[in-house]
Amino acid sequence: MTEILMQYGLFFAKTVTLLIVASVLIVLFTSYSRRGRKLEILEVKNLNSKFREMGLVMKHGVLAKNEFKKALKEEKARLKLEKKSTEQERRKRVFILNFHGDIKATAVSCLREEISAILSLATPEDEVLVRLENAGGLVHEHGLAASQLQRIRDRKIPLTIAVDKVAASGGYMMACVGNRIIAAPFAVLGSIGVLVQLPNFHRLLNQHGIEFEQIKAGEFKRTITLFGENTDKERAKMQESLEDVHVQFKEFIANYRPGVDVTRVATGEHWHATKALELELVDELLTSDDYLLAASTNADLYEITYTAKKTLPERVIGSFQSTIDDTLTTFWQRLTQARLFS
Repeated sequence: MTEILMQYGLFFAKTVTLLIVASVLIVLFTSYSRRGRKLEILEVKNLNSKFREMGLVMKHGVLAKNEFKKALKEEKARLKLEKKSTEQERRKRVFILNFHGDIKATAVSCLREEISAILSLATPEDEVLVRLENAGGLVHEHGLAASQLQRIRDRKIPLTIAVDKVAASGGYMMACVGNRIIAAPFAVLGSIGVLVQLPNFHRLLNQHGIEFEQIKAGEFKRTITLFGENTDKERAKMQESLEDVHVQFKEFIANYRPGVDVTRVATGEHWHATKALELELVDELLTSDDYLLAASTNADLYEITYTAKKTLPERVIGSFQSTIDDTLTTFWQRLTQARLFS
């Protein structure tokens, strides 16, 4: 009897343990599933209010008490008049987007949603301003980003591109879609060219007696390779492909910036905005801050931001990719600085 009870107790303990483990796994799976779902948020921020509040804070801290009261009274009267005029006639709206590029132009996933949201409301009487920071990257990814901006122009809505730091290569491909490009004086623009760089380990593998085999159907299914021996014919084919893309790039710029001497600027060089203005790559030397501050006096400014919370695997992969992108961007910036100060 005792033995039966002991066996029963052991069986019961195992069963309870399995149930506990199963329960924990279910809780973890449910929690992960919830965290895995993307949380999509579209945020609309009124920048007029931001500028107004900043001004009042400054006046409160700097002006004497009676002067501040006077300024506050004048501000209330101005707001009342502005509200009355708005009721009679709708003011122009400026929708602001921020695009921070990387090699794969991953921000295009949010850009497409932000533009779709704007197009549901904006009219040709409004304007879209894109604050662009992009040093370029993959051709097809940046081509898609430029196509998203083209959607705005297709609806006849004025598109202004503001470059405070850099719009190079694929970044300039995006910028040139704008009806107007403004840039801070030391912003970097240009780099209108196509580049492929790959290390080749063929000799190293040979030294260690390692053979590399590549089987393909189609003569040019793959041209330049990392591990095999590259032939002159394969290099020539790769060069032909790059020239093809370069021609498309130049045609793209000529279409959107007809005043630009494409032969002169499509050398792969980059310039600071002061020189880019002479080359007609930009239209005016002006920071996005000054542009928006001036526009706030006679237009309603709305900053549009779409965010999607990533799943755990996406965050891990994104973090790894971001590290690589930051390393390459830092290298590019240091190379630029070396050229500037050498």
